[in-house]
Amino acid sequence: MSESSPNPVVRAALFPFHVAGNMTLTALEITGQVLWLFLEGFKWIVLSAFRRNVRIGRPAIVSQIIRVGVRSVFIVSLVSSCVGLILALQLAPPLDQFGQKELVANIIGVAVLRELGPLIGSIVLTGFAGASIAAEIGTMVVGEEVEALEAHALDPVRFLVVPRVIASLVSMTVLGVVADLVAIVASLGISMTVLDIPYASYMSNFLMQVKSIDFYTGVAKSAIFGLLIGLIACHHGLSVKDGAAGVGRATTYTVVHCVVAIIFADLTFTAIFFALKLV
Repeated sequence: MSESSPNPVVRAALFPFHVAGNMTLTALEITGQVLWLFLEGFKWIVLSAFRRNVRIGRPAIVSQIIRVGVRSVFIVSLVSSCVGLILALQLAPPLDQFGQKELVANIIGVAVLRELGPLIGSIVLTGFAGASIAAEIGTMVVGEEVEALEAHALDPVRFLVVPRVIASLVSMTVLGVVADLVAIVASLGISMTVLDIPYASYMSNFLMQVKSIDFYTGVAKSAIFGLLIGLIACHHGLSVKDGAAGVGRATTYTVVHCVVAIIFADLTFTAIFFALKLV
């Protein structure tokens, strides 16, 4: 061992910092690449609005909305209804100890509209559609279809990324509202049939607690989550290397990075809303 190399004790002490540094650099690199992809896609959207010869392609956007959003409605509804049932059944016993079982509606209303609706919908959409987008674009990269587009002077961001990102944003915004509605209806049903909470009491408490800002903040979160899912999935799809194995890695990274990005975005939104006294 050379004199300049650190001894094993020093290497062991520095190892956590080495790992943390590598993770930070990787996160910054991915963030920069996703931001570049966003700016590039935004450029094409602006150009399509002001130039007649630049078109994004409405049929492509509609087909992606159907594939990404419409086909996700059932699974998002299923998961959201289960979340609504779980919340009602878990909250009722501790509240009943204080004679406040009717407050189930208050807690579920705020929790679902502000957090759980957008969060559950986005995580489900990540697994259902985000991974599919990454695999689809990654397969195009492996099959040299992306190179063929570039050889014909066609920008892959314009024809592949923009329709999918728009579809993810629109779909997630709508799916967030669907998740809210289904979770609340499911909690209402279980409250009336199992918890013996009258409909009038449930709705009175719900409407008394919930404000319009709760709904709008949830919709805003859903839109940002959808944007993140589309951008991250397209980024990993375009970054595929090493054939089929690369497609598998891109799919895995898409799910992991989307979930992490969604959680951090949710935390950022909550901190901002708390600072502005909107929560």
